[in-house]
Amino acid sequence: MSETIVKTEKLSKRFGNLVAVEDVSLEVSRGEIFGILGPNGAGKSTTIRMLCGILDPSGGRGTVVGYDIATQAEKIKQNIGYMTQRFSLYEDLSVEENLSFYAGIYGVSRRERRARVKSALDALGLYERRRQLAGTLSGGWKQRVALASSTIHQPPLLFLDEPTAGVDPVSRREFWERIHILASQGTTVIVTTHYMDEAERCHRLAFIFAGRLLDVGTPEEVVARRELRVIDFELERAVEAAEILRGHPEIDQIVHFGPHLRVITRGDADPEEVVRSALAAHGMSIGRTMPGQPSVEDAFISIVRAQETATKDRAA
Repeated sequence: MSETIVKTEKLSKRFGNLVAVEDVSLEVSRGEIFGILGPNGAGKSTTIRMLCGILDPSGGRGTVVGYDIATQAEKIKQNIGYMTQRFSLYEDLSVEENLSFYAGIYGVSRRERRARVKSALDALGLYERRRQLAGTLSGGWKQRVALASSTIHQPPLLFLDEPTAGVDPVSRREFWERIHILASQGTTVIVTTHYMDEAERCHRLAFIFAGRLLDVGTPEEVVARRELRVIDFELERAVEAAEILRGHPEIDQIVHFGPHLRVITRGDADPEEVVRSALAAHGMSIGRTMPGQPSVEDAFISIVRAQETATKDRAA
């Protein structure tokens, strides 16, 4: 059986009357890349900070790398890596000096430090830039140094909180290749991201909305459970057609791609029949349609909008 690295049961966090996280139960195994998705303010970062031992939970319980979240926070901090989009590099130190500094912070002995730094420089293609000041690096190279710094002590668990925000697509792809290498070597990775192509690179996903866990599974499982059906078609009056279709109760989403429309329904509703019928009532017709494949982004938006509607209905 796979080794459990993170396990929580009804983990909660309140700030006064605000419930930031409510009854989140998760289990993450060794070597998994586990993505946490949710809109801004959903509770993603609060959840990660509790798992890192930075915030004390208000309720529930959990263990991270074998240590109790509530009583052994310092042990957890010693055995994890933590990287955010604002990871602090010392800009007046060289790349090599930054890595050596963080190795010391994480408790790597002087005897091992030189070898660890050399290994990190080689693994992330930083050796030729080892003497360059961190402050003169581009965003993509700073990201590499940040990843090297947060893994210099070879932690069994790495937290990535929006790590690629503002980084160019090439650097993002290279970054994710490195993440998969780390996971294949046994490092567990928990990541929050707003990029849906990155979410699809995870082994499993958790969707969080308003502090509550809505779904957990592989990208394929999460998409399948939404029961979405997709068609794509081209239409000269695409904007007008989209306005007509948005008011249809059986249509879940409409997306523009230039002159093309992507229409998504849920459940048994046939998107082609719905579109043709709705547009015919306004004297519009469409030609050939192409079936589409629902994505993690489609499932994510569908879940969020459904929850927003349910929240409004409860408040009314």
